[in-house]
Amino acid sequence: MAGETSLAALLRGMTPVLNDGEYVFCTLADGRMPAGLQPLGSFREREGLTLILPRVEAEEAGLAFDYVAAWLTLDVHSALEAVGLTAAVATALAKAGISCNVVAAWYHDHLFVAHADGPRALDVLRALALSPEGI
Repeated sequence: MAGETSLAALLRGMTPVLNDGEYVFCTLADGRMPAGLQPLGSFREREGLTLILPRVEAEEAGLAFDYVAAWLTLDVHSALEAVGLTAAVATALAKAGISCNVVAAWYHDHLFVAHADGPRALDVLRALALSPEGI
């Protein structure tokens, strides 16, 4: 099933969802994931394997982290080749002084913001969906 590519349709149709919990980014220099971990996402870099994990899971595994995030999902099926969604969302959040880390998956885009900013980010994104012309 193909995702939406129209930026206006994506913004009008997105329903941002603030997921429960606290999430962290960890890195494993040796690139090996400890048994039993269930990361939300991972990315292999030259310096090691980056994992996005629930905070409690990282703590139980003894993994170091220094950023605790809230996880928001843009509940609209965006195509991977869609142009402008990340920029529009990041711009709206930046105008509100909110840092954002974006992960694009097959069906949805996922945003990680400082945990304390989660509810405010949700409000910013809801306002963006109501007035996408304001981007």
